[in-house]
Amino acid sequence: MIYMKELEQEPFDPEAFVERLAKRTMQVSVRDSNKELLDPIALQETFLQAIKDLQMLQERQYRKCGRLEQQCQEEEHGHCQEIAQLQDKNKAAVGMFQGLDERINNVATKVIHLGDQLESVNTPRSRAVEAQRLMSHFAEFLSPGPITLDIFLDKSQIDEAADIIQKLHLIAQELPSDKFENAKKKISGKYDEIEKLLIEEFVVAHKQEDIARMKEIASILSHFKGYTQCVDAFIEQSQERAFVGKNVFQNVIPLCRRNYDIMKEVFSNPEQVMAKFILNIYHGKLQDHIVSRLTDKSNTNLYLENLHDLYSRTVQLSNDLMMFEMGNDEMYLTKLTQNIFQKYLENYIGNELRNLKECSVAAIQKFYDSKSHHKRQIQTGGFQDLRRDLQAVIGTRANINIAQIDDYGGETFLSMEVAKSLIQTGKQAFKRCTVLSKQTDQPAHAQLIFDVLLNQLLADYVDYALELGLQAVPIPENKTQPQLYFLQVASQTNEIVHYLEMETVQSLMPIIMSTPKQAECLHKKRQMLEQIESKLDTGLDRTLSAIVGWVKIYLQTEQKKTDFKPEADLDTMASPACMAVVQYLSSTIKRIKSSLDGKNAECVLLELGIRLHRVVYEHLQQFQFNSIGAMIAIMDVNEYRKCVKELHIPLIDTLFDTLHALCNLLLVKPENLKQVCSGETLAGLDNSILVNFIQLRTDYKTQKLATSLKGLVT
Repeated sequence: MIYMKELEQEPFDPEAFVERLAKRTMQVSVRDSNKELLDPIALQETFLQAIKDLQMLQERQYRKCGRLEQQCQEEEHGHCQEIAQLQDKNKAAVGMFQGLDERINNVATKVIHLGDQLESVNTPRSRAVEAQRLMSHFAEFLSPGPITLDIFLDKSQIDEAADIIQKLHLIAQELPSDKFENAKKKISGKYDEIEKLLIEEFVVAHKQEDIARMKEIASILSHFKGYTQCVDAFIEQSQERAFVGKNVFQNVIPLCRRNYDIMKEVFSNPEQVMAKFILNIYHGKLQDHIVSRLTDKSNTNLYLENLHDLYSRTVQLSNDLMMFEMGNDEMYLTKLTQNIFQKYLENYIGNELRNLKECSVAAIQKFYDSKSHHKRQIQTGGFQDLRRDLQAVIGTRANINIAQIDDYGGETFLSMEVAKSLIQTGKQAFKRCTVLSKQTDQPAHAQLIFDVLLNQLLADYVDYALELGLQAVPIPENKTQPQLYFLQVASQTNEIVHYLEMETVQSLMPIIMSTPKQAECLHKKRQMLEQIESKLDTGLDRTLSAIVGWVKIYLQTEQKKTDFKPEADLDTMASPACMAVVQYLSSTIKRIKSSLDGKNAECVLLELGIRLHRVVYEHLQQFQFNSIGAMIAIMDVNEYRKCVKELHIPLIDTLFDTLHALCNLLLVKPENLKQVCSGETLAGLDNSILVNFIQLRTDYKTQKLATSLKGLVT
């Protein structure tokens, strides 16, 4: 059949089959007729024939499938019969197995019963034999003279001798002393002798690394009183020459790991042996090493560093040793550590506080010595401030300098290196506190450390420098240009306080967080910082007074009346006095910005601008101005405006803009005064201010300006 190959293709596509059949029919038709025309009749006949062929093929396949189904049914029937036969055989085998199992159980029961009967017969017999053997050996000890039995003289039979003497020793304990005194003494002597020989042989086996023999001897000695001596001998031999070099700690773990494996093989109670092994290390080599390191207390700082290092390493060692089994006491290693360090930890906080104070005092004194400065008592308070103010007033009025101000050549007596040294010393103290203090005592001890640190750093060091800085601030209204050393004092103080705050958060707060000591520490720090801030405010206020006072005196001294009322025409430019003041103020503003930051700088610059405006305003009201002088005054104020622009404070800019507008009143034509006064810049000012400024004009009377200003007078 020509269609079979096509029909057996996988997957079979009927549409493709029909297309191929049609294509073949069309090719034959065209070839026969030699025309390129479709022959529908040929195509129909081809399809009809193909349908008949396919129907025949289908019938043939149905018949074939029927034969195959019949064959499968016959084979299935045969397999079912075979399975049934196998099931019958399996049932027979199971029955035989059950019968065999019952027979085996019966035999086993009889064997056990027979064994029990044999044991009941053999045990008394064995005991009788053992008793007879012990009685024969005991008779040897009852007879006078030395022991002559080979078993007690031959060292190769020491195991058997040990078994016998151990049992005889137990029996001897029950015998009356009056009749068997000599025998008991001889047994006791031989008992001690064999025990000693076993321990010596155990040591030899240990040196030879004969684990099997060590295990045998340990098992024998476990029934003797001297079993602990066996354990001690093992520990002594194991730790002999085990610690080499100065670092004891690094040898402990390898030593314990190596010997723990031996203990588990040799001893029946390796946990107890390991506990004693570690006890011997702690109370032996380790304690000797710690005592030798902590004997010298002449250098407290070095002593505390050694104590912290040794205690930390011992605690770490105890944690590492937890890998070994040492019984049920979980606090065993902790107790060993505390026993060693207890006497050192009891006085720890006292030593820590003393060391912190000594180190701080030494660092500060070393700094003073480098400056050739001797710390002195400073008088502070209201009387001292009153005295300073009186000296300033008298000196200004009498034109003499009676105030003895020592500025120490600009030395601030503050050093960030010294402050860092003190804070780092405190940081180390906090670190040791978390390790060497009990958990419950840590917040209280940290507070004590913090109190000492605050007293040494802020009260003794920074506060003293502030007092010297306050005394070094020049008096106000001084004729000499003031030295602003206090700005550097303020800058250094601010830097030190910032560093202290940062270290407080990192070192102190984790210890006292969420405890009552947290509030106490913060309150103490806040109190001391408030005192420092108060003195900083005082010093900065005095510094501003000195700056503005010098400007006032300088302008009063150097500003001439002819500057604002020249008799001849001059080039309109700022006056020399103004330019000198502006130059000084510009450098001063830069210095303030470099010395202070944030809100502190903003507040100081604001106060400086306000005071400067008041001085310039009052200074200008002391002069009379003609038209040329008014131009010069405007130029002066314009220079002041440029200078205060560096402050970057809108309020100060507004004040000097208003002052500039007031100066314009000195120049405008009389008929325009009212218009200018009602302008945007001057409209908000009190009329008396405007009138007072206009009265400074030289033409105020000649131009009868008072009449034209009647509307401004309130």
